[in-house]
Amino acid sequence: MKPKDFFKRSPVFRREEFVRVHTAEGRRSRQTSATVLKQHVAAGNLVHVRRGVYATVPSGASAESTLVDPYLLASNLQADATVAYHAALQFHGYAYSLWNRFHYLTRSVSQRFSFRGAEFASVRADAEWRLDQGVIELPHAGGVARVTTLERTLVDVLDAPRRCGGWEEIWRSLEMVEFFDLDAVLAHALKLGSALTMARIGFYLEQHRELLMVEDHHLDALRAHAPSQPTYLDRSREPGKLIHGWNLVVPDRVLSRAWNEVS
Repeated sequence: MKPKDFFKRSPVFRREEFVRVHTAEGRRSRQTSATVLKQHVAAGNLVHVRRGVYATVPSGASAESTLVDPYLLASNLQADATVAYHAALQFHGYAYSLWNRFHYLTRSVSQRFSFRGAEFASVRADAEWRLDQGVIELPHAGGVARVTTLERTLVDVLDAPRRCGGWEEIWRSLEMVEFFDLDAVLAHALKLGSALTMARIGFYLEQHRELLMVEDHHLDALRAHAPSQPTYLDRSREPGKLIHGWNLVVPDRVLSRAWNEVS
């Protein structure tokens, strides 16, 4: 395949992907492929985003003015990178607030990276399943984005609320979603195995039982794994009311969804 043909179909790509295609017929060396990339960067056909990551400059555009899609970029910052947390909600169109910070899961964590006004933060996937279960690849902006499903994202943001901006942002974002595959939510939650996260999920689903068509067996499955002792909803130990069914101390502002009140 000619380099320009590869670039046309790959808005953002990793160097090893290009090398694999460029050397596929055995007539070119890896060094030759690396030289070709340097030449195209110098010619303004590619943007060298960071080590091993490139973006294609569309015909008629300049390297300086080229807009690089953040979801494609996040999906290529590591070979196994997966868009997650608030960034996944935003990708699916269900984030209450728009952020310029994009979290991605990967086996190998790297330092935070900023590019043209967007910040990319890696999160170590501490188990193999976290890069496989509840992860999909979807066509996006001329390429392919790797992102967690809505069901997996619900579990992830309730497990690590700081990566979604806190309870108001989480509630307002998740309330935009009209349907979840609750069996998939349960599968992800059980795999994660956190009693606190189970209780948070159960509490959220119970609060939205009618909207999300939550049945008793969904709640019972989560309740069976809830904390055995009263536990704060937030690790900051914000005071609130004890919800006995979940052994969860929930702040009044979350119980009443105070942010919905008209000031």
